[in-house]
Amino acid sequence: MKERIDSEINNFSINRLRRLWLELKKWLIVIGPGLIVMLADTDAGCLITAEQSGASYGYSMILPQLLLIPILFMVQEMTVRLGIVTKKGHGELIREYFGKFWAYVSAITLMISTIGALLTEFIGIAGVGELFGISKWITMPLSTFVLILIAFLGSYHRVEKIGIIFGLFELTFIIGIFMVHPNMGSIMVGIQSIPIHDDGYIYLIAANVGAVIMPWMIFYQQSAVVDKGLKRNMIKKEQTDTMIGTFITQGIMIGFIVLFAATVFHDKIQTREENVGDLVTSIGKYIRMAPAKAIMGSSILGGALVAAIVVVLAGTWGMTEALDWKHSLNESINRSNLGFYSMYSIVLIISALLVLFNEDLVSIAITVEVINALMVPIVLGFLLMLEHKTLPKSYKMHGMYKNIVIFLSFIVMVFGIYMIFPVLNL
Repeated sequence: MKERIDSEINNFSINRLRRLWLELKKWLIVIGPGLIVMLADTDAGCLITAEQSGASYGYSMILPQLLLIPILFMVQEMTVRLGIVTKKGHGELIREYFGKFWAYVSAITLMISTIGALLTEFIGIAGVGELFGISKWITMPLSTFVLILIAFLGSYHRVEKIGIIFGLFELTFIIGIFMVHPNMGSIMVGIQSIPIHDDGYIYLIAANVGAVIMPWMIFYQQSAVVDKGLKRNMIKKEQTDTMIGTFITQGIMIGFIVLFAATVFHDKIQTREENVGDLVTSIGKYIRMAPAKAIMGSSILGGALVAAIVVVLAGTWGMTEALDWKHSLNESINRSNLGFYSMYSIVLIISALLVLFNEDLVSIAITVEVINALMVPIVLGFLLMLEHKTLPKSYKMHGMYKNIVIFLSFIVMVFGIYMIFPVLNL
């Protein structure tokens, strides 16, 4: 009798483990596009924005980041439904429903924005190299070669895995938080302190909105779920993947705010972190320079590399979709997809050369900021219209959720337009 009971228990345990393994395999098939695009969202430029926020206004910048969590998720989950249900990328749908003209307009502005974003990533990579005495004449060609090689693997799954591994290095900044011991009481007080009448605070909120809601994210995730071959019964799992990524990326932003609020802002030091060196120098005063270089360097390098992969793919997918060229990562380079791989490589090479041969990139950066600010309302507008036009009724937003998404998207569009004026000094 005892042997029979033991046998039944063992069979039950084995069956339970099998069910858990099968469920895990289903998750592993789906997870990726939402996580990698969110890790890319916290790129070098975003992290510097978060650091300036924490250094200038302390813990009061945490609440806006918390409020951005639902906005970011709602925007990106629309791309999940659009991509999986229609099996088409964002640029492809714009061409199909709004014509070639608008497809070309969106693709060209996206490509300009892509090159601008890549400048930020390459400047971040060069800055990390210089921290350790490595010239940008080494880091730029090397990183460009590695990024091109990754795409030439002929598999979206491999590219995604490599990107996520790069992105996870962003989390090394957590070590710095433990080293500076932020006060929880001060954090709770700071969250409740909102200097809403301070123009500088409002500007930084707008900058954080722009740093979190990126136009290229929409193009990337929609094309990624198509290239990955996700099916309609996987929508909920991919939405969960996107939600997990949302919490991680906002957790990283909040973590950087806390790190600099607990140090630079706490001691009322007048500083402005505009590059990797400034960032490391500021935090190095509290945790010593060697740990600061290692922690901040690996965090920024990881963010810059994963963002470079996602950004260049978003731009290349968007442009080739508008041109109706073959645009999948799931085939090795051949005559039919030569245009896709060539464009991918050329965009990376141009961006790297701009960083190599220009010392003063301020004017380019301003142009890019204006284009990004202009693109946010345009891309969100197209996203909402495509969600309404292309999806079957059962996959559309409805009721209160739809109203909330439209309202929050409108707020993001307003902040996008608002950013144009201070950038141009109007």
